[in-house]
Amino acid sequence: MVAIPLLASGTVDALLSRLGSRSIVFVGLMGAGKTAIGRKVSAGLGLPFIDSDHEIESVSRMTIPDLFEQYGEAEFRALEQRVVLRLLENGPQVLATGGGAFINEQTRQAIAARGISVWLKADVDILMERVSKKQNRPLLKTPNPRAVLEKLIAERYPTYALADITVLTRDDRREVIAGEVIEAINRSFDAVDAVHESKTT
Repeated sequence: MVAIPLLASGTVDALLSRLGSRSIVFVGLMGAGKTAIGRKVSAGLGLPFIDSDHEIESVSRMTIPDLFEQYGEAEFRALEQRVVLRLLENGPQVLATGGGAFINEQTRQAIAARGISVWLKADVDILMERVSKKQNRPLLKTPNPRAVLEKLIAERYPTYALADITVLTRDDRREVIAGEVIEAINRSFDAVDAVHESKTT
């Protein structure tokens, strides 16, 4: 496995100390790379990795497409919210969430209270290239999946932009993107520390 660049042990230790019991929570549309990049970040930091969609399938003993088909999106979102809230109690960890999870206001508040949210932002061409390789996307079972993705981008990107950190994902090695995520988290901690110092001086 290729190591994430620029990850000295001191950097990792300092980040984990600042993270405390909080989770690093990846948000963004399907195909953004939340699971793939999340696994690299978890390996680089030595933290557990959990994918909320996999956890939902495990507790329900059904696939995501089957859940959508049998119960509808509203029931799936309710289950997703319960699962994500439960997972957030187990930090520190790296958690990849489904594309709709962060849209729920209660879920966003829970993530803000117990985690650091990272939006992997991608353009529609990147997303289309990635999601076209898989047939397990319930929202894309349509004659025009690109139009669906463009609609989801218009609807969801303003909410994803509320995340603590935004990292652009693109056609580059996963290790590179994961390294950028870790650097961005460190910078966000630095910014918070600077604000605290200015208030106490």
